[in-house]
Amino acid sequence: MSSVISLTDISRVFVMGDQQFAALKGISFDVTQGEFVAIMGASGSGKSTCMNVLGCLDIPTSGRYLLDGVVVGGMSTNQLADIRNRKLGFVFQGFNLLARTPAVENVELPLIYSGVPPKERRSRALAALEMVGLSGKEKNHPSQLSGGQQQRVAIARALVNSPAVILADEPTGNLDSSTSEEIMTLFTTLNRQGITIIMVTHEPDVAAYAGRRITFKDGLIVSDTH
Repeated sequence: MSSVISLTDISRVFVMGDQQFAALKGISFDVTQGEFVAIMGASGSGKSTCMNVLGCLDIPTSGRYLLDGVVVGGMSTNQLADIRNRKLGFVFQGFNLLARTPAVENVELPLIYSGVPPKERRSRALAALEMVGLSGKEKNHPSQLSGGQQQRVAIARALVNSPAVILADEPTGNLDSSTSEEIMTLFTTLNRQGITIIMVTHEPDVAAYAGRRITFKDGLIVSDTH
């Protein structure tokens, strides 16, 4: 299987005044298509910085990042925004839905940025909502949905552009345990359909759903288990 993500000797150094802080210290790993990877580690371990690099939200200080065969280094802000929209789907702890917008229009957002015509946008958004078990809820606003349903809308939005990778940052952080199980079961189902998922979590029971667990400590990878 081809690598959809390839990080080689990635470091990220933050400069604060005359102080330097290395959040990542030369990490390397590949993720092949169809993997479900959990990134774990304590607060300050480097896992969030790694996720920001993977999401093209932050640029490494050194090293090489290949996303679906494209070298990310040296891209302009606009190019990074474009590759983010085409290659990546994001799921956040706080759902990040537009409150005054129905579910189907929340899901359509990435397609608007991609210039997809309205009719096709709508059909793809409805299909994504069906994939996450929300048929019949497309006109509901976020306030009319439970936390679990809101996260399903967010997952549908992440899926709608058929991204190379879904990046999920603490996707169950705002959910109770039974809703967390529902969401993780959905991720498992999507992964069985061939969707590549990389998830940051600090909860071992959530990480257990992934087929591979990469653990960070002090900016380094300390274990990588399949």
